[in-house]
Amino acid sequence: MKLIVILAFIGILGALAAAGLFMFKNGKQESRGPNMARALALRVGLSVALFLFILLSYLMGWIEPTGLPMQR
Repeated sequence: MKLIVILAFIGILGALAAAGLFMFKNGKQESRGPNMARALALRVGLSVALFLFILLSYLMGWIEPTGLPMQR
């Protein structure tokens, strides 16, 4: 489970880095637009998929919240 979440975070950060690279690499607005938008859309899709996977994992009982002890 931890491996899947770590890989998803790496994918999200990779897509964000790719979008930043497309933004700085190409000076023209026309050439950077589609590539940068595709990378950002991939990042958003991966983020939503990770959230849904964590929610599904919780509902299926694969993960359980540990919580922090309350101190007074």
